[in-house]
Amino acid sequence: MMRAGFWWVLLMGCSDYEPYEIQRTETRVQCAQNDPHRQLYWGDLHVHTALSFDAFSSQLRAGPVDAYAFARGETIALPPYDENGESMRQLKLDRPLDFAAVTDHAEYFGEIASCIDPDSPDYDNATCQGLRSAGGATFNFGVQLSNPTPQRFAWCRDPQGECAEQALSAWKLVQDAAEAAYDRTDACQFTSLIGYEYSSAVEVSNLHRNVIFRSASVPARPTSFFEAPTSAELYRSVDQDCSAIEGCEVLMIPHNSNLSNGRMFAPAFEGAEANVESLKLRQRMEPLMEIYQHKGDSECMEGFESPLGAPDEFCSFEKVHEPGFEDCIDGIGGFGMLAQGCVSQTDFARGALIEGLKRQQIQGINPLKLGIIASTDTHNATPGAVSEANFAGHKGTDDGDPSDRLSGDDITAGTWRDSPGGLVGVWAQENSRDALFEALKRREVYGTSGPRIALRFFGGFGLDSELCTNSEMVAQAYQEGVPMGSDLESPGFFSSQPTFLLQALQDPGSADEPGAPLAQIQIIKGWVDAQGVARRTVHTLASGSGTFQTDPNTCTVSGSGSSSLCATWTDESFDADDHAFYYARVIAEPTCRWNAYLCGQLTGDARPAVCDQAELPKVISERAWSSPIWFTP
Repeated sequence: MMRAGFWWVLLMGCSDYEPYEIQRTETRVQCAQNDPHRQLYWGDLHVHTALSFDAFSSQLRAGPVDAYAFARGETIALPPYDENGESMRQLKLDRPLDFAAVTDHAEYFGEIASCIDPDSPDYDNATCQGLRSAGGATFNFGVQLSNPTPQRFAWCRDPQGECAEQALSAWKLVQDAAEAAYDRTDACQFTSLIGYEYSSAVEVSNLHRNVIFRSASVPARPTSFFEAPTSAELYRSVDQDCSAIEGCEVLMIPHNSNLSNGRMFAPAFEGAEANVESLKLRQRMEPLMEIYQHKGDSECMEGFESPLGAPDEFCSFEKVHEPGFEDCIDGIGGFGMLAQGCVSQTDFARGALIEGLKRQQIQGINPLKLGIIASTDTHNATPGAVSEANFAGHKGTDDGDPSDRLSGDDITAGTWRDSPGGLVGVWAQENSRDALFEALKRREVYGTSGPRIALRFFGGFGLDSELCTNSEMVAQAYQEGVPMGSDLESPGFFSSQPTFLLQALQDPGSADEPGAPLAQIQIIKGWVDAQGVARRTVHTLASGSGTFQTDPNTCTVSGSGSSSLCATWTDESFDADDHAFYYARVIAEPTCRWNAYLCGQLTGDARPAVCDQAELPKVISERAWSSPIWFTP
């Protein structure tokens, strides 16, 4: 189809897209590679180092500098260590990342720094000795974060004391490491984003959020759970601090919502506070969610008493909860982060997105307008270590030994239910802080379960249904529609139904781990009708073909399959009175899961009995999830 200029745009109700100009907020050399139709960059926005109490407790000693070096392709030394303090394990990425953010727990910056500094007056107290001992003190530190009215350890409560000063030093170390790792040459090979993790765990529900800054202009102190015991207080505090600093911009990313007992996406503002301005603040501060990490998948789950639609076989992917879980039903309840509390549909992306539509319908603003990313949540300072074939664990000595990694039943320490985690793909013009941050804010991003599947997703009224065969597909899709993370324009005069374009390319893989061909590309639609009834449907647009097979016993692959899939789909059941969202899901052909690789390497007494248990899945259908495209009546 040829573009018909002004009249085509007017009649079909399409986007007024123009080449996007990055707002420049930093002084740096311009990137040599800059594409107005975006380039794909891979990164990890959830990374812990020895500055995090739980990582240090599991004997990790690598810091932010080491994490960024690993992300750029250098070798890292991991615990355990021998009697001379030399690492007994090393790891290196087969493919470096384009960007990363170290996000250590801000709650104990001062405590950790004091406990590892022999010159600190607090070095020899019982808490610090426990932290440095074998086995550490994860529980001792973590339990403080489950209290709705948290307090620091008594020796660290003075805001002007030694511990507070140590916290400032740790925060500066985080910033300095990011600044040193940032490539400001025109090669733009690596971008580091300054950040930290806010670690609320009220009633042992995971309510953690990663706080990511656009530039080096950041608050003097990070706002932690101790200063802001609720998410509403967090939004206000960080917004106030950042607004007072020239050049400071920030966003937050809720993570691991599958263990939040219905609390992650519960109303942050209630009663008189639940006004439009407060809801807009949440939407502005929190534009994304983490759909996948090493503690499993948060897209969807089957088994709720009131399902939103027909069963979806792909919702069984990488779950931490056992079948027969307790349904929260009302959305909030239960106690326990360790896959022991109740589970709500809003603990998963689909349920949260549906809930956002309901609130928009009632209040006129969607505070859960969430784009999609994935990351690792590594506690080994190993951003991007997502290989199934070479998974070394993410929790120091807790899962460093293969037997512990396979046999553990404690999700905080390591279990076969864990995974290597995922990656975030960002469509940006260039690999710079400004470009990446703006892409994150506009939600033109997506997550994968680890592989580097290239995914494009567009929607629009009047989008050409023959775009897959168009050599100018991407340019025309931007011109006629909107990309993932956006809102559909209103229906046009000649087009009352939206059409979507979905293209996916297989991960090319590496020498150690070839990429898997593509099995299916799908669009998931969720909507709330005028009566407030919520529904969702799954639409398979195209399926792969070929003879590709994986032997789960040897992990050898044979045959070939589809390296790319592309299709368009028109929503013929579209109702302009319904609030709706659409997101894309790409499923790869099954390949060996990390435990199958590992069990295949172990023999004799080194091979744990769990390797032969039927419940242990031997294969994994890797996947990618796009950020949604929304329609608002």
